[in-house]
Amino acid sequence: MSNQPEILLNCAGVIKRFGGLTAVNAVDLKVGRGEIVSLIGPNGAGKTTFFNCITGFYTPEEGDVVFNGKSLKGARADIIARAGIARTYQNIRLFSKLTALENILVGMHQHLKANMWGAILGLPSTRREEQRALDDAMELLDYCGLTGKGDTLASNLPYGYQRRLEVARALAIRPQLLLLDEPTAGMNPQETDDMMHFIRKLRGDLNLTIFLIEHDMKLVMGVSDRVNVMNFGRKIAEGTPAEVQANPDVIEAYLGSSMTDKSGGKQKVEGV
Repeated sequence: MSNQPEILLNCAGVIKRFGGLTAVNAVDLKVGRGEIVSLIGPNGAGKTTFFNCITGFYTPEEGDVVFNGKSLKGARADIIARAGIARTYQNIRLFSKLTALENILVGMHQHLKANMWGAILGLPSTRREEQRALDDAMELLDYCGLTGKGDTLASNLPYGYQRRLEVARALAIRPQLLLLDEPTAGMNPQETDDMMHFIRKLRGDLNLTIFLIEHDMKLVMGVSDRVNVMNFGRKIAEGTPAEVQANPDVIEAYLGSSMTDKSGGKQKVEGV
């Protein structure tokens, strides 16, 4: 009997080109249901482009992205979100002039059934649905550590809270798979440590599958079941955190050359 998790996301031979540049080059990558999987690599390795191929911002020229057994290749971003994939961004993309609560409600919009006439006529069913959405949004604020911040404009929240609000808005989509693009970018060490615990909590409490890009190796090694490594558009390694740390190809990608220890073997890169 296999202990391997059911494959939720299966990316096979994904290629994305921009003119003469191949940003993602025949990448195979699988994420099992319930896993926390990380994607690391030097700047410019193609990590965010790969995320964009999964979430419908780019369509791969070759290969396929299969989620829950169905191909997503060529699907619009909103269709992919409805299928159960939510994401955050390397550069925060909140609606800065909306409150924290309103940002979360935007994320819930795709699940609401009420139409314009229901709102105009004030139908009881519409009012009940709006109240449920409001209650759910308040619960998400509390869950993500934003209690009492619902009426604060997103632009006025401290940076760490903005990061958490992005996660809350993504959770409003009710995803099965959550993609986090550098969730600790710009955070101080304490905020980063808090985010590491929060990511574990998301899986434990919500049974989420999580796929993240991250440069903070303490976080990657602390939360990941498996780590994938990209360099120059190709996947060069995959394994447990310990296996990836000791992989010669990973060491060379991060250090820029083959480094040897006193015994003549490759060093372990402590930052990886």
